[in-house]
Amino acid sequence: MARAGLTAAKLTEAAAELADEVGLDKVTVSALARRFGVKDASLYSHVKNLRDLRVRVALLASREMTDRIGAAVAGRAGKEALVAFADAYRGYALAHPGRYTATQMRFDPEEIADSEGLRRSVELTYGMLRGYGLTEPDLTDAGRLLRSTFHGYIHLELSGGFGHPRAVQESWSRALDALHVLLENWPSRHDGSTTR
Repeated sequence: MARAGLTAAKLTEAAAELADEVGLDKVTVSALARRFGVKDASLYSHVKNLRDLRVRVALLASREMTDRIGAAVAGRAGKEALVAFADAYRGYALAHPGRYTATQMRFDPEEIADSEGLRRSVELTYGMLRGYGLTEPDLTDAGRLLRSTFHGYIHLELSGGFGHPRAVQESWSRALDALHVLLENWPSRHDGSTTR
């Protein structure tokens, strides 16, 4: 029988908070059950298993992060849009490290088929990149470049990997300057055609 007051949404929010506090890898059904003062079995009428719980956290985080990015880039184009997008992305990851980690999971297509957050994330990324005049397949290539650059930087920042005394924010700003220049001067394709 389901415990009164417990819902999948409440469990997902609590798991997301726990992930931010202790790391996604330490979010377990048992840890969450302890948080609510119930037995593990009480949670299984709301979530299928640990994987289901973590996917729910990832989908919650993707909606939150996409909402933040969408608000930041609204009405902006070019470098302003790139900086707003990147700062919102990084700001969310630094404020919610466990949730952010969940968004980097590999998903089965059926797990994310109805995810508005992930779909909107792609739309926002491509919309911002179209402002640089990019079309496919360059949109995908540039999107992958941005994601890997942002994720690599954030991962190093969260793990304390930047030991040099130069302010991390200054290096971030310069990296965005460099990405803007690159996007404005996106290289021609190897087949001889151009992107514009």
